[in-house]
Amino acid sequence: MIDNEDYNLRLARYIWAILTSYPIILMSWGVDPKTVKAIELGLEFHVQGFKHRGLVRVTLNEGLDLFEVSLIDENDKIVNTIESVFCDNLVAVIDDAVEKCENYQERISQEYQLITKNELCESDTGQPTH
Repeated sequence: MIDNEDYNLRLARYIWAILTSYPIILMSWGVDPKTVKAIELGLEFHVQGFKHRGLVRVTLNEGLDLFEVSLIDENDKIVNTIESVFCDNLVAVIDDAVEKCENYQERISQEYQLITKNELCESDTGQPTH
């Protein structure tokens, strides 16, 4: 029989494999690799996203065979829990909770001082071209 520690480690690796199958999305959350750890029935890690800064805890609801995602703020308070997440939707659910915000593209441009498509197309009059 598998002991709980081994089971939790294998489950954490499985969850991490799902998340790392979309490395660019995972990187956009600002995951601190030193904080990634196996927990009881899941995985926990620290993020610095546009919408959430703190811990993300992904656990398996064994009865439903679905995941639960909890967002925990810097004061160790659970601020949001998303239940019944299918494995093929896990990255999108976390991305929506941690990173995706209104005017996401503008926010990225401002944060990383990138030139937007509209700025590239502006004419000498300062008006966007089509």
